[in-house]
Amino acid sequence: MTILSATKASLPVLLLPAVLSPSANAADNEQTMIVSAAPQAVSELDSPAAVSVVQGDDIRQAAPRVNLSESLNSVPGLQVQNRQNYAQDLQLSIRGFGSRSTYGLRGIRLYVDGIPATMPDGQGQTSNIDLNSVESIDVLRGPFSALYGNASGGVMNVTTQTGRQPTTIEASSYYGSDASWRYGLKATGAVGDGTHAGDVDYTVSSTRFVTGGYRDHSGARKNLANAKLGVRIDDVSKLSLIFNSVDIKANDAGGLTKEEWQDNPRQSPRADQYNTRKTIKQTQAGLRYERQMSHQDDLSIMMYAGERETTQYQSIPLAPQLNPAHSGGVIDLARHYQGIDTRWTHRGELGVPVTFTSGLNYENMSEDRKGYENYVMDDSTPVYGEKGNLRRNERNLMWNLDPYVQTAWQLTDKLSFDAGVRYSSVWFDSNDHYVTAGNGDDSGEASYHKWLPAASLKYALTDAWNVYAATGRGFETPTINELSYRPGNQSGLNFALKPSTNETVEIGSKTRIGNGLLTAALFRTDTDNEIVTDTSSGGRTTYKNAGKTRRQGAELSLDQQFAGNWRTKVSWTYLDAIYRSEVCSDSDCNGNRIPGIARNMGYASLGWLPDQGWYAGADVRYMSDIMADDENSAKAPSYTVTGINTGYKFNYGNWMMDVFGRIDNLFDREYVGSVIVNESNGRYYEPAPGRNYGVGMSIAYQFE
Repeated sequence: MTILSATKASLPVLLLPAVLSPSANAADNEQTMIVSAAPQAVSELDSPAAVSVVQGDDIRQAAPRVNLSESLNSVPGLQVQNRQNYAQDLQLSIRGFGSRSTYGLRGIRLYVDGIPATMPDGQGQTSNIDLNSVESIDVLRGPFSALYGNASGGVMNVTTQTGRQPTTIEASSYYGSDASWRYGLKATGAVGDGTHAGDVDYTVSSTRFVTGGYRDHSGARKNLANAKLGVRIDDVSKLSLIFNSVDIKANDAGGLTKEEWQDNPRQSPRADQYNTRKTIKQTQAGLRYERQMSHQDDLSIMMYAGERETTQYQSIPLAPQLNPAHSGGVIDLARHYQGIDTRWTHRGELGVPVTFTSGLNYENMSEDRKGYENYVMDDSTPVYGEKGNLRRNERNLMWNLDPYVQTAWQLTDKLSFDAGVRYSSVWFDSNDHYVTAGNGDDSGEASYHKWLPAASLKYALTDAWNVYAATGRGFETPTINELSYRPGNQSGLNFALKPSTNETVEIGSKTRIGNGLLTAALFRTDTDNEIVTDTSSGGRTTYKNAGKTRRQGAELSLDQQFAGNWRTKVSWTYLDAIYRSEVCSDSDCNGNRIPGIARNMGYASLGWLPDQGWYAGADVRYMSDIMADDENSAKAPSYTVTGINTGYKFNYGNWMMDVFGRIDNLFDREYVGSVIVNESNGRYYEPAPGRNYGVGMSIAYQFE
């Protein structure tokens, strides 16, 4: 378990690229975030930013180990919701950024072992995260997240385990409601202690997850593999190889109207008719080289490449597809992506201890996107769920080239200054190969460039109490999907769509209380040209800029261990996110709440967590109502849900076993788990399960 104490080791973290520099005064062996592609030390107390670290052992504690929504609800400012739809991924936003995404991630940066799970245009996914082998997850909020470049309203960084002695093999399983089960197998180990030439460490993990789904037509199957191999080349350099693969086949239950949800939340009225579904196959690999050039200088190079294939069948009826400009009801997508991040760090003296970091980040992605009719004709009757005629064929390219630099100054024993700047450039190039009568040439190109500065001051009131102030500028370009269409069925890219820019200020306080940490932050973000839905009909969505928006609020969290084996986590988020200029075409939306964002979120948990023997825990999660559209005419009601778990851990020689059971939504509350923002047919609601159960077990053997 995590113990936030000066007498304990600092928490491992991987942050890429540079955001926060090391403190020159590493008192009590604790440091702020290190600028490096390698796992380094981080202290939530000393970092001059709103950052939360969730440990892998906490993620796996009496949990299914399937979705991030199981274990990240204690992070303030992070809204993570399970759509109960594995065809569309989780709905995840940080301080409101990403809330408009109808699938996958949008507006935040996600990294897994240093490899971006967010593409250069800002679209990403969580499907390749293997919770069975996670070492830690770091969630960065506020001004310094802008130093990650485009679409970095927040940053989530996932680090998987690095193998160490002794060699350990673990088998785990979980069985739950709705015919859900997961099997996992993991091996970790090392040859040598990692400090000598030829030393090797390794972690290999694979899982298979199958579910019948809470709702009709929502079953899914997911195979996931993750591996990391490290080789010590010599005393000052190391090479690491990272491999990840995921294969998903999932039905898509779609959204419900309010009446449908209230009548039967399990139903999926249109899914069977259209046989809506999605298949995803992704494979990627990365190579990281780290070298200590001297006592004061470090070099890090991260290279990666991958491919992702997606086929999706949508619930689009025949009539809209008769329009020659329509792209059909089947999406066939193949993406190839690669990148490199090179970084040099120097630690020295300029009257006071100073650290400089400079780097260059390059990413690119090529996309072959095709669209087909989602039907074939049987005489005069359409048979849906079958791939029909070609309706779209284009090749899209996008890439970015971002130099960045940052510095950290330890001005006095108590006062430190951190600053950085990134120049982010993003290019789009679309080549349309499907040009027919009534469907003109949609080829075109666009580019966006922005300076992204950030700075902070931190003051140590005592050894256990820090306060800080930070400010920064971020920006968010349209995704290639958002650029693809212009209003009124016009041809060409939507060049009228501009990137949004935001300015953020934040003040915060962090205090160590025994074996715990109390954090608080106040923030405000003003955004120009917020990107929102313009029109959405017949499966074709266009976007526009909303003018000005404002997000302001407060975050509070406590992670406390007490009385030996007792632990509590408490967090609260208040987020007031509103439009400050007109966005609706047919009504006055100035002052309306931005849809998809809860104004209040609360979480509390209490657990008895000894190293061995019986353990138990309970948690309570609160979510206030969430608006579903810009007009604020529809909303998902507020809810409070409770979960409980208990289990038993024991060791017998080299064997370790953990058996547990859990009940989620203990009081069988009916609620909406997530909303589809601005869904044109009013099908906003994605219901969450009622009371559900699960049991699990893990068995491990250590070769000693």
